[in-house]
Amino acid sequence: MRKTLLAAVLLVLFGNISKLQAQPGKESNPYILFTGLVLTSDSLQAIPYVTIKTRKRGMIGYTDVYGYFEVVVKKGDTIYFTQVEQIPSYSIVPDTLTASKYSVVKLMVQDTISMDAIFIHAMPLKSLFNNEFVHSAIPDDAYERARKNLENEAMKDEYRLRPADANASQLYLAQSRVNRMYYYGQTPPQNYFSPSAWIQFFDAWKRGDYKKKPQRKSLYITPY
Repeated sequence: MRKTLLAAVLLVLFGNISKLQAQPGKESNPYILFTGLVLTSDSLQAIPYVTIKTRKRGMIGYTDVYGYFEVVVKKGDTIYFTQVEQIPSYSIVPDTLTASKYSVVKLMVQDTISMDAIFIHAMPLKSLFNNEFVHSAIPDDAYERARKNLENEAMKDEYRLRPADANASQLYLAQSRVNRMYYYGQTPPQNYFSPSAWIQFFDAWKRGDYKKKPQRKSLYITPY
């Protein structure tokens, strides 16, 4: 009985010692939860969709519509904040933190967007204004672009109805041979129940592709 009690006490003591030895391992965890808000420096307004990245891992997250972010970083990392309309900024996570969470409020300064200069010159003569106004190249509006697109569609239909030339016939013959070799030794797929094949058939029938065309008489006269 005494031996059993002694073994139980020793087991409890060794368990406590192992727990005490495991606690320093938790404190040595290099990763922490990095949270905070990204605001404008002049009006303290939230900046949404700010890219958050590190030099080694690249992009690790971005802010939401309220400027809030929550990412996992390593102690001592340099966190970069970038946004199109703001000057890039960064924050350094202290490597002496003992807590598992670190929060900041990041203020970003609006960047100045530079544009190419535009120079406006007056006409040398007033009489040239009418000529320049009439003959100047004006960009097409939506109506003109739609009209040109419809002209392209009409040309496509015209090309589709034209007979194939030698190059197109050669390509069609080569593709037919490739299809036969692909299904060599097996039954090729049938298009009897294919909706697209029936649609093509009815379109060709409406166009009159299956009508009997009159044969041209040959004007060649044999010498015999």
